[in-house]
Amino acid sequence: MTELTDLTAVQLVDGYRKGEFSPVDVTRAVLRRAEDVQSAVNAFVRLDHEGALAQAEESAGRWRRGEPAGLVDGVPVTVKDLLLQRGAPTLRGSKTVSEEGAWDEDAPSVARLREHGAVFVGKTTSPEFGWKGVTDSPRHGVTRNPYDTSRTAGGSSGGSAAAVALGAGPLSLGTDGGGSVRIPAAFCGIFGFKPTYGRVPLYPASAFGTLSHVGPMTRDAADAALMMEVIGAPDARDWSHLGPAAGGFRDGLDGGVRGLRVAYSPSLGGQVAVRPGVAAAVREAVGKLASLGAYVEEADPDFADPVDAFHTLWFSGAARVVQHLPPGRRELLDPGLREICAQGARFSALDYLAAVDARMGLGRRMGLFHEAYDLLVTPTLPVTAFEAGVEVPGKSGLRRWTGWTPFTYPFNLTQQPAATVPCGVDGEGLPVGVQLVGARHADALVLRVAHALYVGGAALGVPQTRPFP
Repeated sequence: MTELTDLTAVQLVDGYRKGEFSPVDVTRAVLRRAEDVQSAVNAFVRLDHEGALAQAEESAGRWRRGEPAGLVDGVPVTVKDLLLQRGAPTLRGSKTVSEEGAWDEDAPSVARLREHGAVFVGKTTSPEFGWKGVTDSPRHGVTRNPYDTSRTAGGSSGGSAAAVALGAGPLSLGTDGGGSVRIPAAFCGIFGFKPTYGRVPLYPASAFGTLSHVGPMTRDAADAALMMEVIGAPDARDWSHLGPAAGGFRDGLDGGVRGLRVAYSPSLGGQVAVRPGVAAAVREAVGKLASLGAYVEEADPDFADPVDAFHTLWFSGAARVVQHLPPGRRELLDPGLREICAQGARFSALDYLAAVDARMGLGRRMGLFHEAYDLLVTPTLPVTAFEAGVEVPGKSGLRRWTGWTPFTYPFNLTQQPAATVPCGVDGEGLPVGVQLVGARHADALVLRVAHALYVGGAALGVPQTRPFP
């Protein structure tokens, strides 16, 4: 018999509607699961048993009356600890942030989930201010991979990825400024989606500017589409929000891929060295798209690595995050964060604007590319999960996390929707992700193609049961 913690959000809502189980049953199971795995993976900075069970009781009453509050009424949700949640301190992985305060405001995505009756189980771990592609911080320590706890869960939404992978809630809110939803989702064998910038409103505005997106981390694409229906609603606090989407994210989800023009770029034109086990799994997923009726050809978007522009924008944003801290308080920061903040503070306004120019050029190139192709497919990452507690793989010779994430951060620069779908495992049994990138505003298309991979079986290379313990 399937355990309650194995069910997707779509399955939970269906079960509530049929009276097969209640939100209280599910919330208790999820809280037990979260407690069971916490010591092994460190997915949470806070679990709220009392608050979650009270919300679940209220939801159960609404379901008994046949009056659910919304699309995810009674579904357990976790929230990355960079996003405001009413009644819960948002500590951002930093010893420089005080727990004291009113904490009386929800981020827009959290507010929409609350309006739809979601049950908030806890806050998930992040590196300090979400600055890097792995999850460890001076305040909360190291978050580990469910498939091998000696390895990283990825980051910066590593706690969310581990929680979803282990059944500690089917839905989680992550943020993605350079891959921070997609990286840990790929490492932990779950689905992660970075929507078009502005599709999900964000408040307070990120110091990393328009690189930073909010997106769902889920068991599959259908759950992400459901979640997008909720969190994609407007919020007046975000001046850059796109407004209501044309049509729902679940509309046409079962439309398949037949006739779509898909460009497969295995290494961005030879720029990226991809490990053989990763390349093989991604190639198999691409073959599945072809077998489902897509027109697939190997083609590259033909852009030079935009890492210098990304670093200018990212490091400047990091410097802005800590600008208010006096020198003595800065000693509390992650040493790597201190380093990039110092570098970011040295950039001039002209350096920043030159990076913006490079960004606009890349956006133009990708806009033209998508006139020929509906979708770009790449590996999500060239590697699988490496040792925990370090920024880069050992003996790689790399300096920063961007050295091993060349497939993710370019599409934060361009603001395009991008998803990672688990497509297999490497020789060590570690999950591999395939990345689907659409033109700006083609969020529903990306979700539709991802859903086709789940329905078509390409995502079944990763075990569908809870990986650990």
